[in-house]
Parts: sequence; structure tokens; C-alpha cells
Amino acid sequence: MSVKIRLQRHGKKGKPFFHIVVADSRARRDGRFIEKLGTYNPITNPATIELNVDSAVQWLNNGAQPTDTARAILSYKGALYKKHLQGGVAKGAFDEAEAEKRFNAWVEAKDSKVQGKVEGLATAKADAKKAALEAEVKVNEARIAAAAQAEADAKAAEEAANAPAEEVVAEATEGEAPAAETEENTEA
Repeated sequence: MSVKIRLQRHGKKGKPFFHIVVADSRARRDGRFIEKLGTYNPITNPATIELNVDSAVQWLNNGAQPTDTARAILSYKGALYKKHLQGGVAKGAFDEAEAEKRFNAWVEAKDSKVQGKVEGLATAKADAKKAALEAEVKVNEARIAAAAQAEADAKAAEEAANAPAEEVVAEATEGEAPAAETEENTEA
């Protein structure tokens, strides 16, 4: 029986979520499987992968063939590297303690790299949010200034409309006053 390590699709349309499984190569994609090794969620950034590395290495040693995507996931999580180190121990190149030390150092470096990416994405998101807030404040200030200018223009126009009417009324009253004085002078 040929055995494959492959992905089994779950989730809904447009939101994929995969189980990493060991299955008979003749079984359907989402059908019967022998053992579930972990999960893979490509939606998150970076992708979330949970994998039982020891079980994966055991299945690889037993001859299970990973698919292309499963091979990439196993490589990313270090299962293929651990199998490679176990091959070195079997050949006598180094002992088990040295293999564990190398694997743990690799895992630490990988985790720090992933953590750096997560922090970089978080700071980029915070910077984008801050820039958007500053742009919004700038637009709001411009809008408030434009409203104040429009209000001042409206008030000036209203005063300009009222001012000539007052001048005309003042001129008319001034014109009547001298006429009245002339009438008084003529009577006397």
C-alpha cells in the first residue's frame, strides 16, 4: 500500500483550512485517512501551521511520500531536516545529542525569523493606521477652516447687503433735514 502525506481540505468557499494527513494514495482527497499529523491555515499572515514533527518523521522513515505542498510544509516546520539529521546519526557522523542540538538551534532561528515577520506586520499595520488618522485629522482641519471661511464670507456678504441700505436711509434722512431747515428759514 503506497502512503502519502497530503492536505485534506476543510473550511468554506474562499476560506480554506487544511488538515495534514497520512492517507492511502488511492483514497479520495477529503476521504479516509490513516493519521492526522496537524493543521495548516493559509489565510493568516504568516500562515498558521501546527504539526506533530515526530510523527511526520516516523512516517517519512516508513516510506510515506509527501505531496509538493505537504513537502514544503514539512520543510518549513523542520520535519525533513530532522529526518536528515537522523540519517547522519545512523551513518555515525555525529551522535543523537548533537543532532538534537542542531535541530533546536535551527528551530530557534526559524521561530525568531517568524516572530520578526509578525512584529514587522504589526508595526506596519500600526504605522498605516497612524498615517490614516493623521490624514483624516488634516482633512477635518481643512474642512473646519473651509466652513469657518464660508461662514465669514456669508457674514461679510450679509453686512455688505445691510450696509448700503443703512447708508441710503441715512442719506434720505439727511436730505429731509436740510429741507426742513430751509422751510423754517422761509417762514421766519
